[in-house]
Amino acid sequence: MSNFLTSSIGKKMLLSISGLFLIAFLCVHLALNLLLIVDNSGELFNIGAHFMATNPIIKIVEPILAIGFIFHIVLASILTLQNRGARPIKYDRRSQAGNCTWSSRNMYILGALVLIFLVIHLWNFWWNIKFPSLGTPLAETIVDGVKMENTYALVAGLFQSSVIYCLLYILGGIFLGLHLTHGFWSAFQSIGFSNQIWRKRLECVAKIFAFIIAAGFSIIPLYFMLGLAN
Repeated sequence: MSNFLTSSIGKKMLLSISGLFLIAFLCVHLALNLLLIVDNSGELFNIGAHFMATNPIIKIVEPILAIGFIFHIVLASILTLQNRGARPIKYDRRSQAGNCTWSSRNMYILGALVLIFLVIHLWNFWWNIKFPSLGTPLAETIVDGVKMENTYALVAGLFQSSVIYCLLYILGGIFLGLHLTHGFWSAFQSIGFSNQIWRKRLECVAKIFAFIIAAGFSIIPLYFMLGLAN
């Protein structure tokens, strides 16, 4: 078993499992973020953010999620370096382009761009929410008699005050979507859905899913840029 997990196939399977775990998180995160544009008062988003911050199960999952991100990044780096080492002579670009998509050839670069955006995102939001004494203190609000941090004011305020951040957020969503167009179906392929029938189906689902994720994350800053929150 240990030999399998350290083999190239085993590492790809572990990369796929961690990727699917992160995809599940993306769906939850996007669902919460879309509350920003569902309710202009910010109450729904504050309730959702408060639930995520105080729920004991979420608190357990949070460090697991962080480990999952780190594991995915490290394993992807190892596999990329191994693949490059095994192919010292680059394939002809025309032949390469005919055999695979641009996204599949640049998965590591797209992943790195998503990581850069993630760091910026964590610095602006997660850091201030988790460590208000070290960053910008969050104002408090009362929703249905419950006192909670006004997370909506932090998030909406940044989108409304910074066009640059809005554009960065949109780019981050696009890079993430491109990363998922290949990552989604290849993850399932690595865990056993490898025949041609399943591959065609999964490639189709991957494109739809990637578009939904990219559009979902991009529509939020656009909503504030266009002044629709006023």
